[in-house]
Amino acid sequence: MQEWSRRNALALIAGAGVASYDSKAFAAQPTQSPTQGLGAIAAKNGIVFGAAAGPVIDKDHAYRELYQTQTRIVTTDIAMKMGTIAPQPGPKRFESADRLLQFCAANRIPMRGHCLIWNEWVPQWIRSLSSAEREKFFDSYVEEVAARYVGKLHSWDVVNEPFWPGHKAPGGYRLGPWYDTFGTGYVRRAFERVASVDRTTRLVLNEAQSERDDDVGLAVRRGLLQLVDELKQAGVPLHAVGLQSHLQPRYPHNPERFAEFLHALAGRGVDIYLTEFDVRDDTFPDDIAARDAMIAETAEKYLNNALRVPAVKVVIAWELADNYSFYTDAAKKKDPLAQRLPRPLPFDSSMQKKPLWFAMARAFENNRKS
Repeated sequence: MQEWSRRNALALIAGAGVASYDSKAFAAQPTQSPTQGLGAIAAKNGIVFGAAAGPVIDKDHAYRELYQTQTRIVTTDIAMKMGTIAPQPGPKRFESADRLLQFCAANRIPMRGHCLIWNEWVPQWIRSLSSAEREKFFDSYVEEVAARYVGKLHSWDVVNEPFWPGHKAPGGYRLGPWYDTFGTGYVRRAFERVASVDRTTRLVLNEAQSERDDDVGLAVRRGLLQLVDELKQAGVPLHAVGLQSHLQPRYPHNPERFAEFLHALAGRGVDIYLTEFDVRDDTFPDDIAARDAMIAETAEKYLNNALRVPAVKVVIAWELADNYSFYTDAAKKKDPLAQRLPRPLPFDSSMQKKPLWFAMARAFENNRKS
């Protein structure tokens, strides 16, 4: 999702409410074998579970083993973003993406590409191009990158985060170089370009903020439903909508209204992926036991609600262990001596299961897909 340039703006991330803290209720562990990974538990119940993976899995062997034991799908973190592949003019840089693809292939784990087009984290040299030059680059970039990975990916996040109401653009769209070049039509153009070279990969529209039950979240929901309608009516191939699910309890969350939104999306003939799941904990107590229990409770209630919708097929955590969360990275950059560090993921920094792991396992077990 975010790189450091956007981590300073963490308040933009989607949130979900948390109910009162009940340590006894959330200390309970599920009944499955402790040797089972989350991926296996989810798969038994018709759900695909995985995680985003960054370059660190090349170096941290213990962390790499978590992906081998816990995941049934992997999303590229930064390896396939434009800032990694085309940081400067000249040949594209696919080394990081190719290494991750090799890891996934060796372990028979499907890989998702994230993301082809995003109005953020676009290298300055591209932003400096004329409109005509950007138009030419857009088309050639999408086609070249998509063609390189034809038949090798489970799915592509073709367009990431098309909406941000804070930019005050018509329809709540996010501003940026692609919006400047094509207007809102950049979304359709990207999907059509991918489809012209790749007829095998599932194409996904990925978005943040929808968990929030406030003006921002409701505007994003309206925009997404309208955009899906427009793409479908135009015959554009759209197989799934990704809802990032960075849960942030500082913002209100209404489970009933969120479920209505999920059903509305499903009614448009798309699958739903929860693509960047974690729980931001900065509004929770310092005490680790209390905080971990509240994180688990927030996650379990959200997943129980979302997974009741049959169209929700995939849950992907944004990394697996706390020390590799982008929240932790942001906290350390803000204060290198910080004593309180984020705990948003199912494993701690020692690669040990936390209450969140067990909460996720229970949610998967409690929401068996037919």
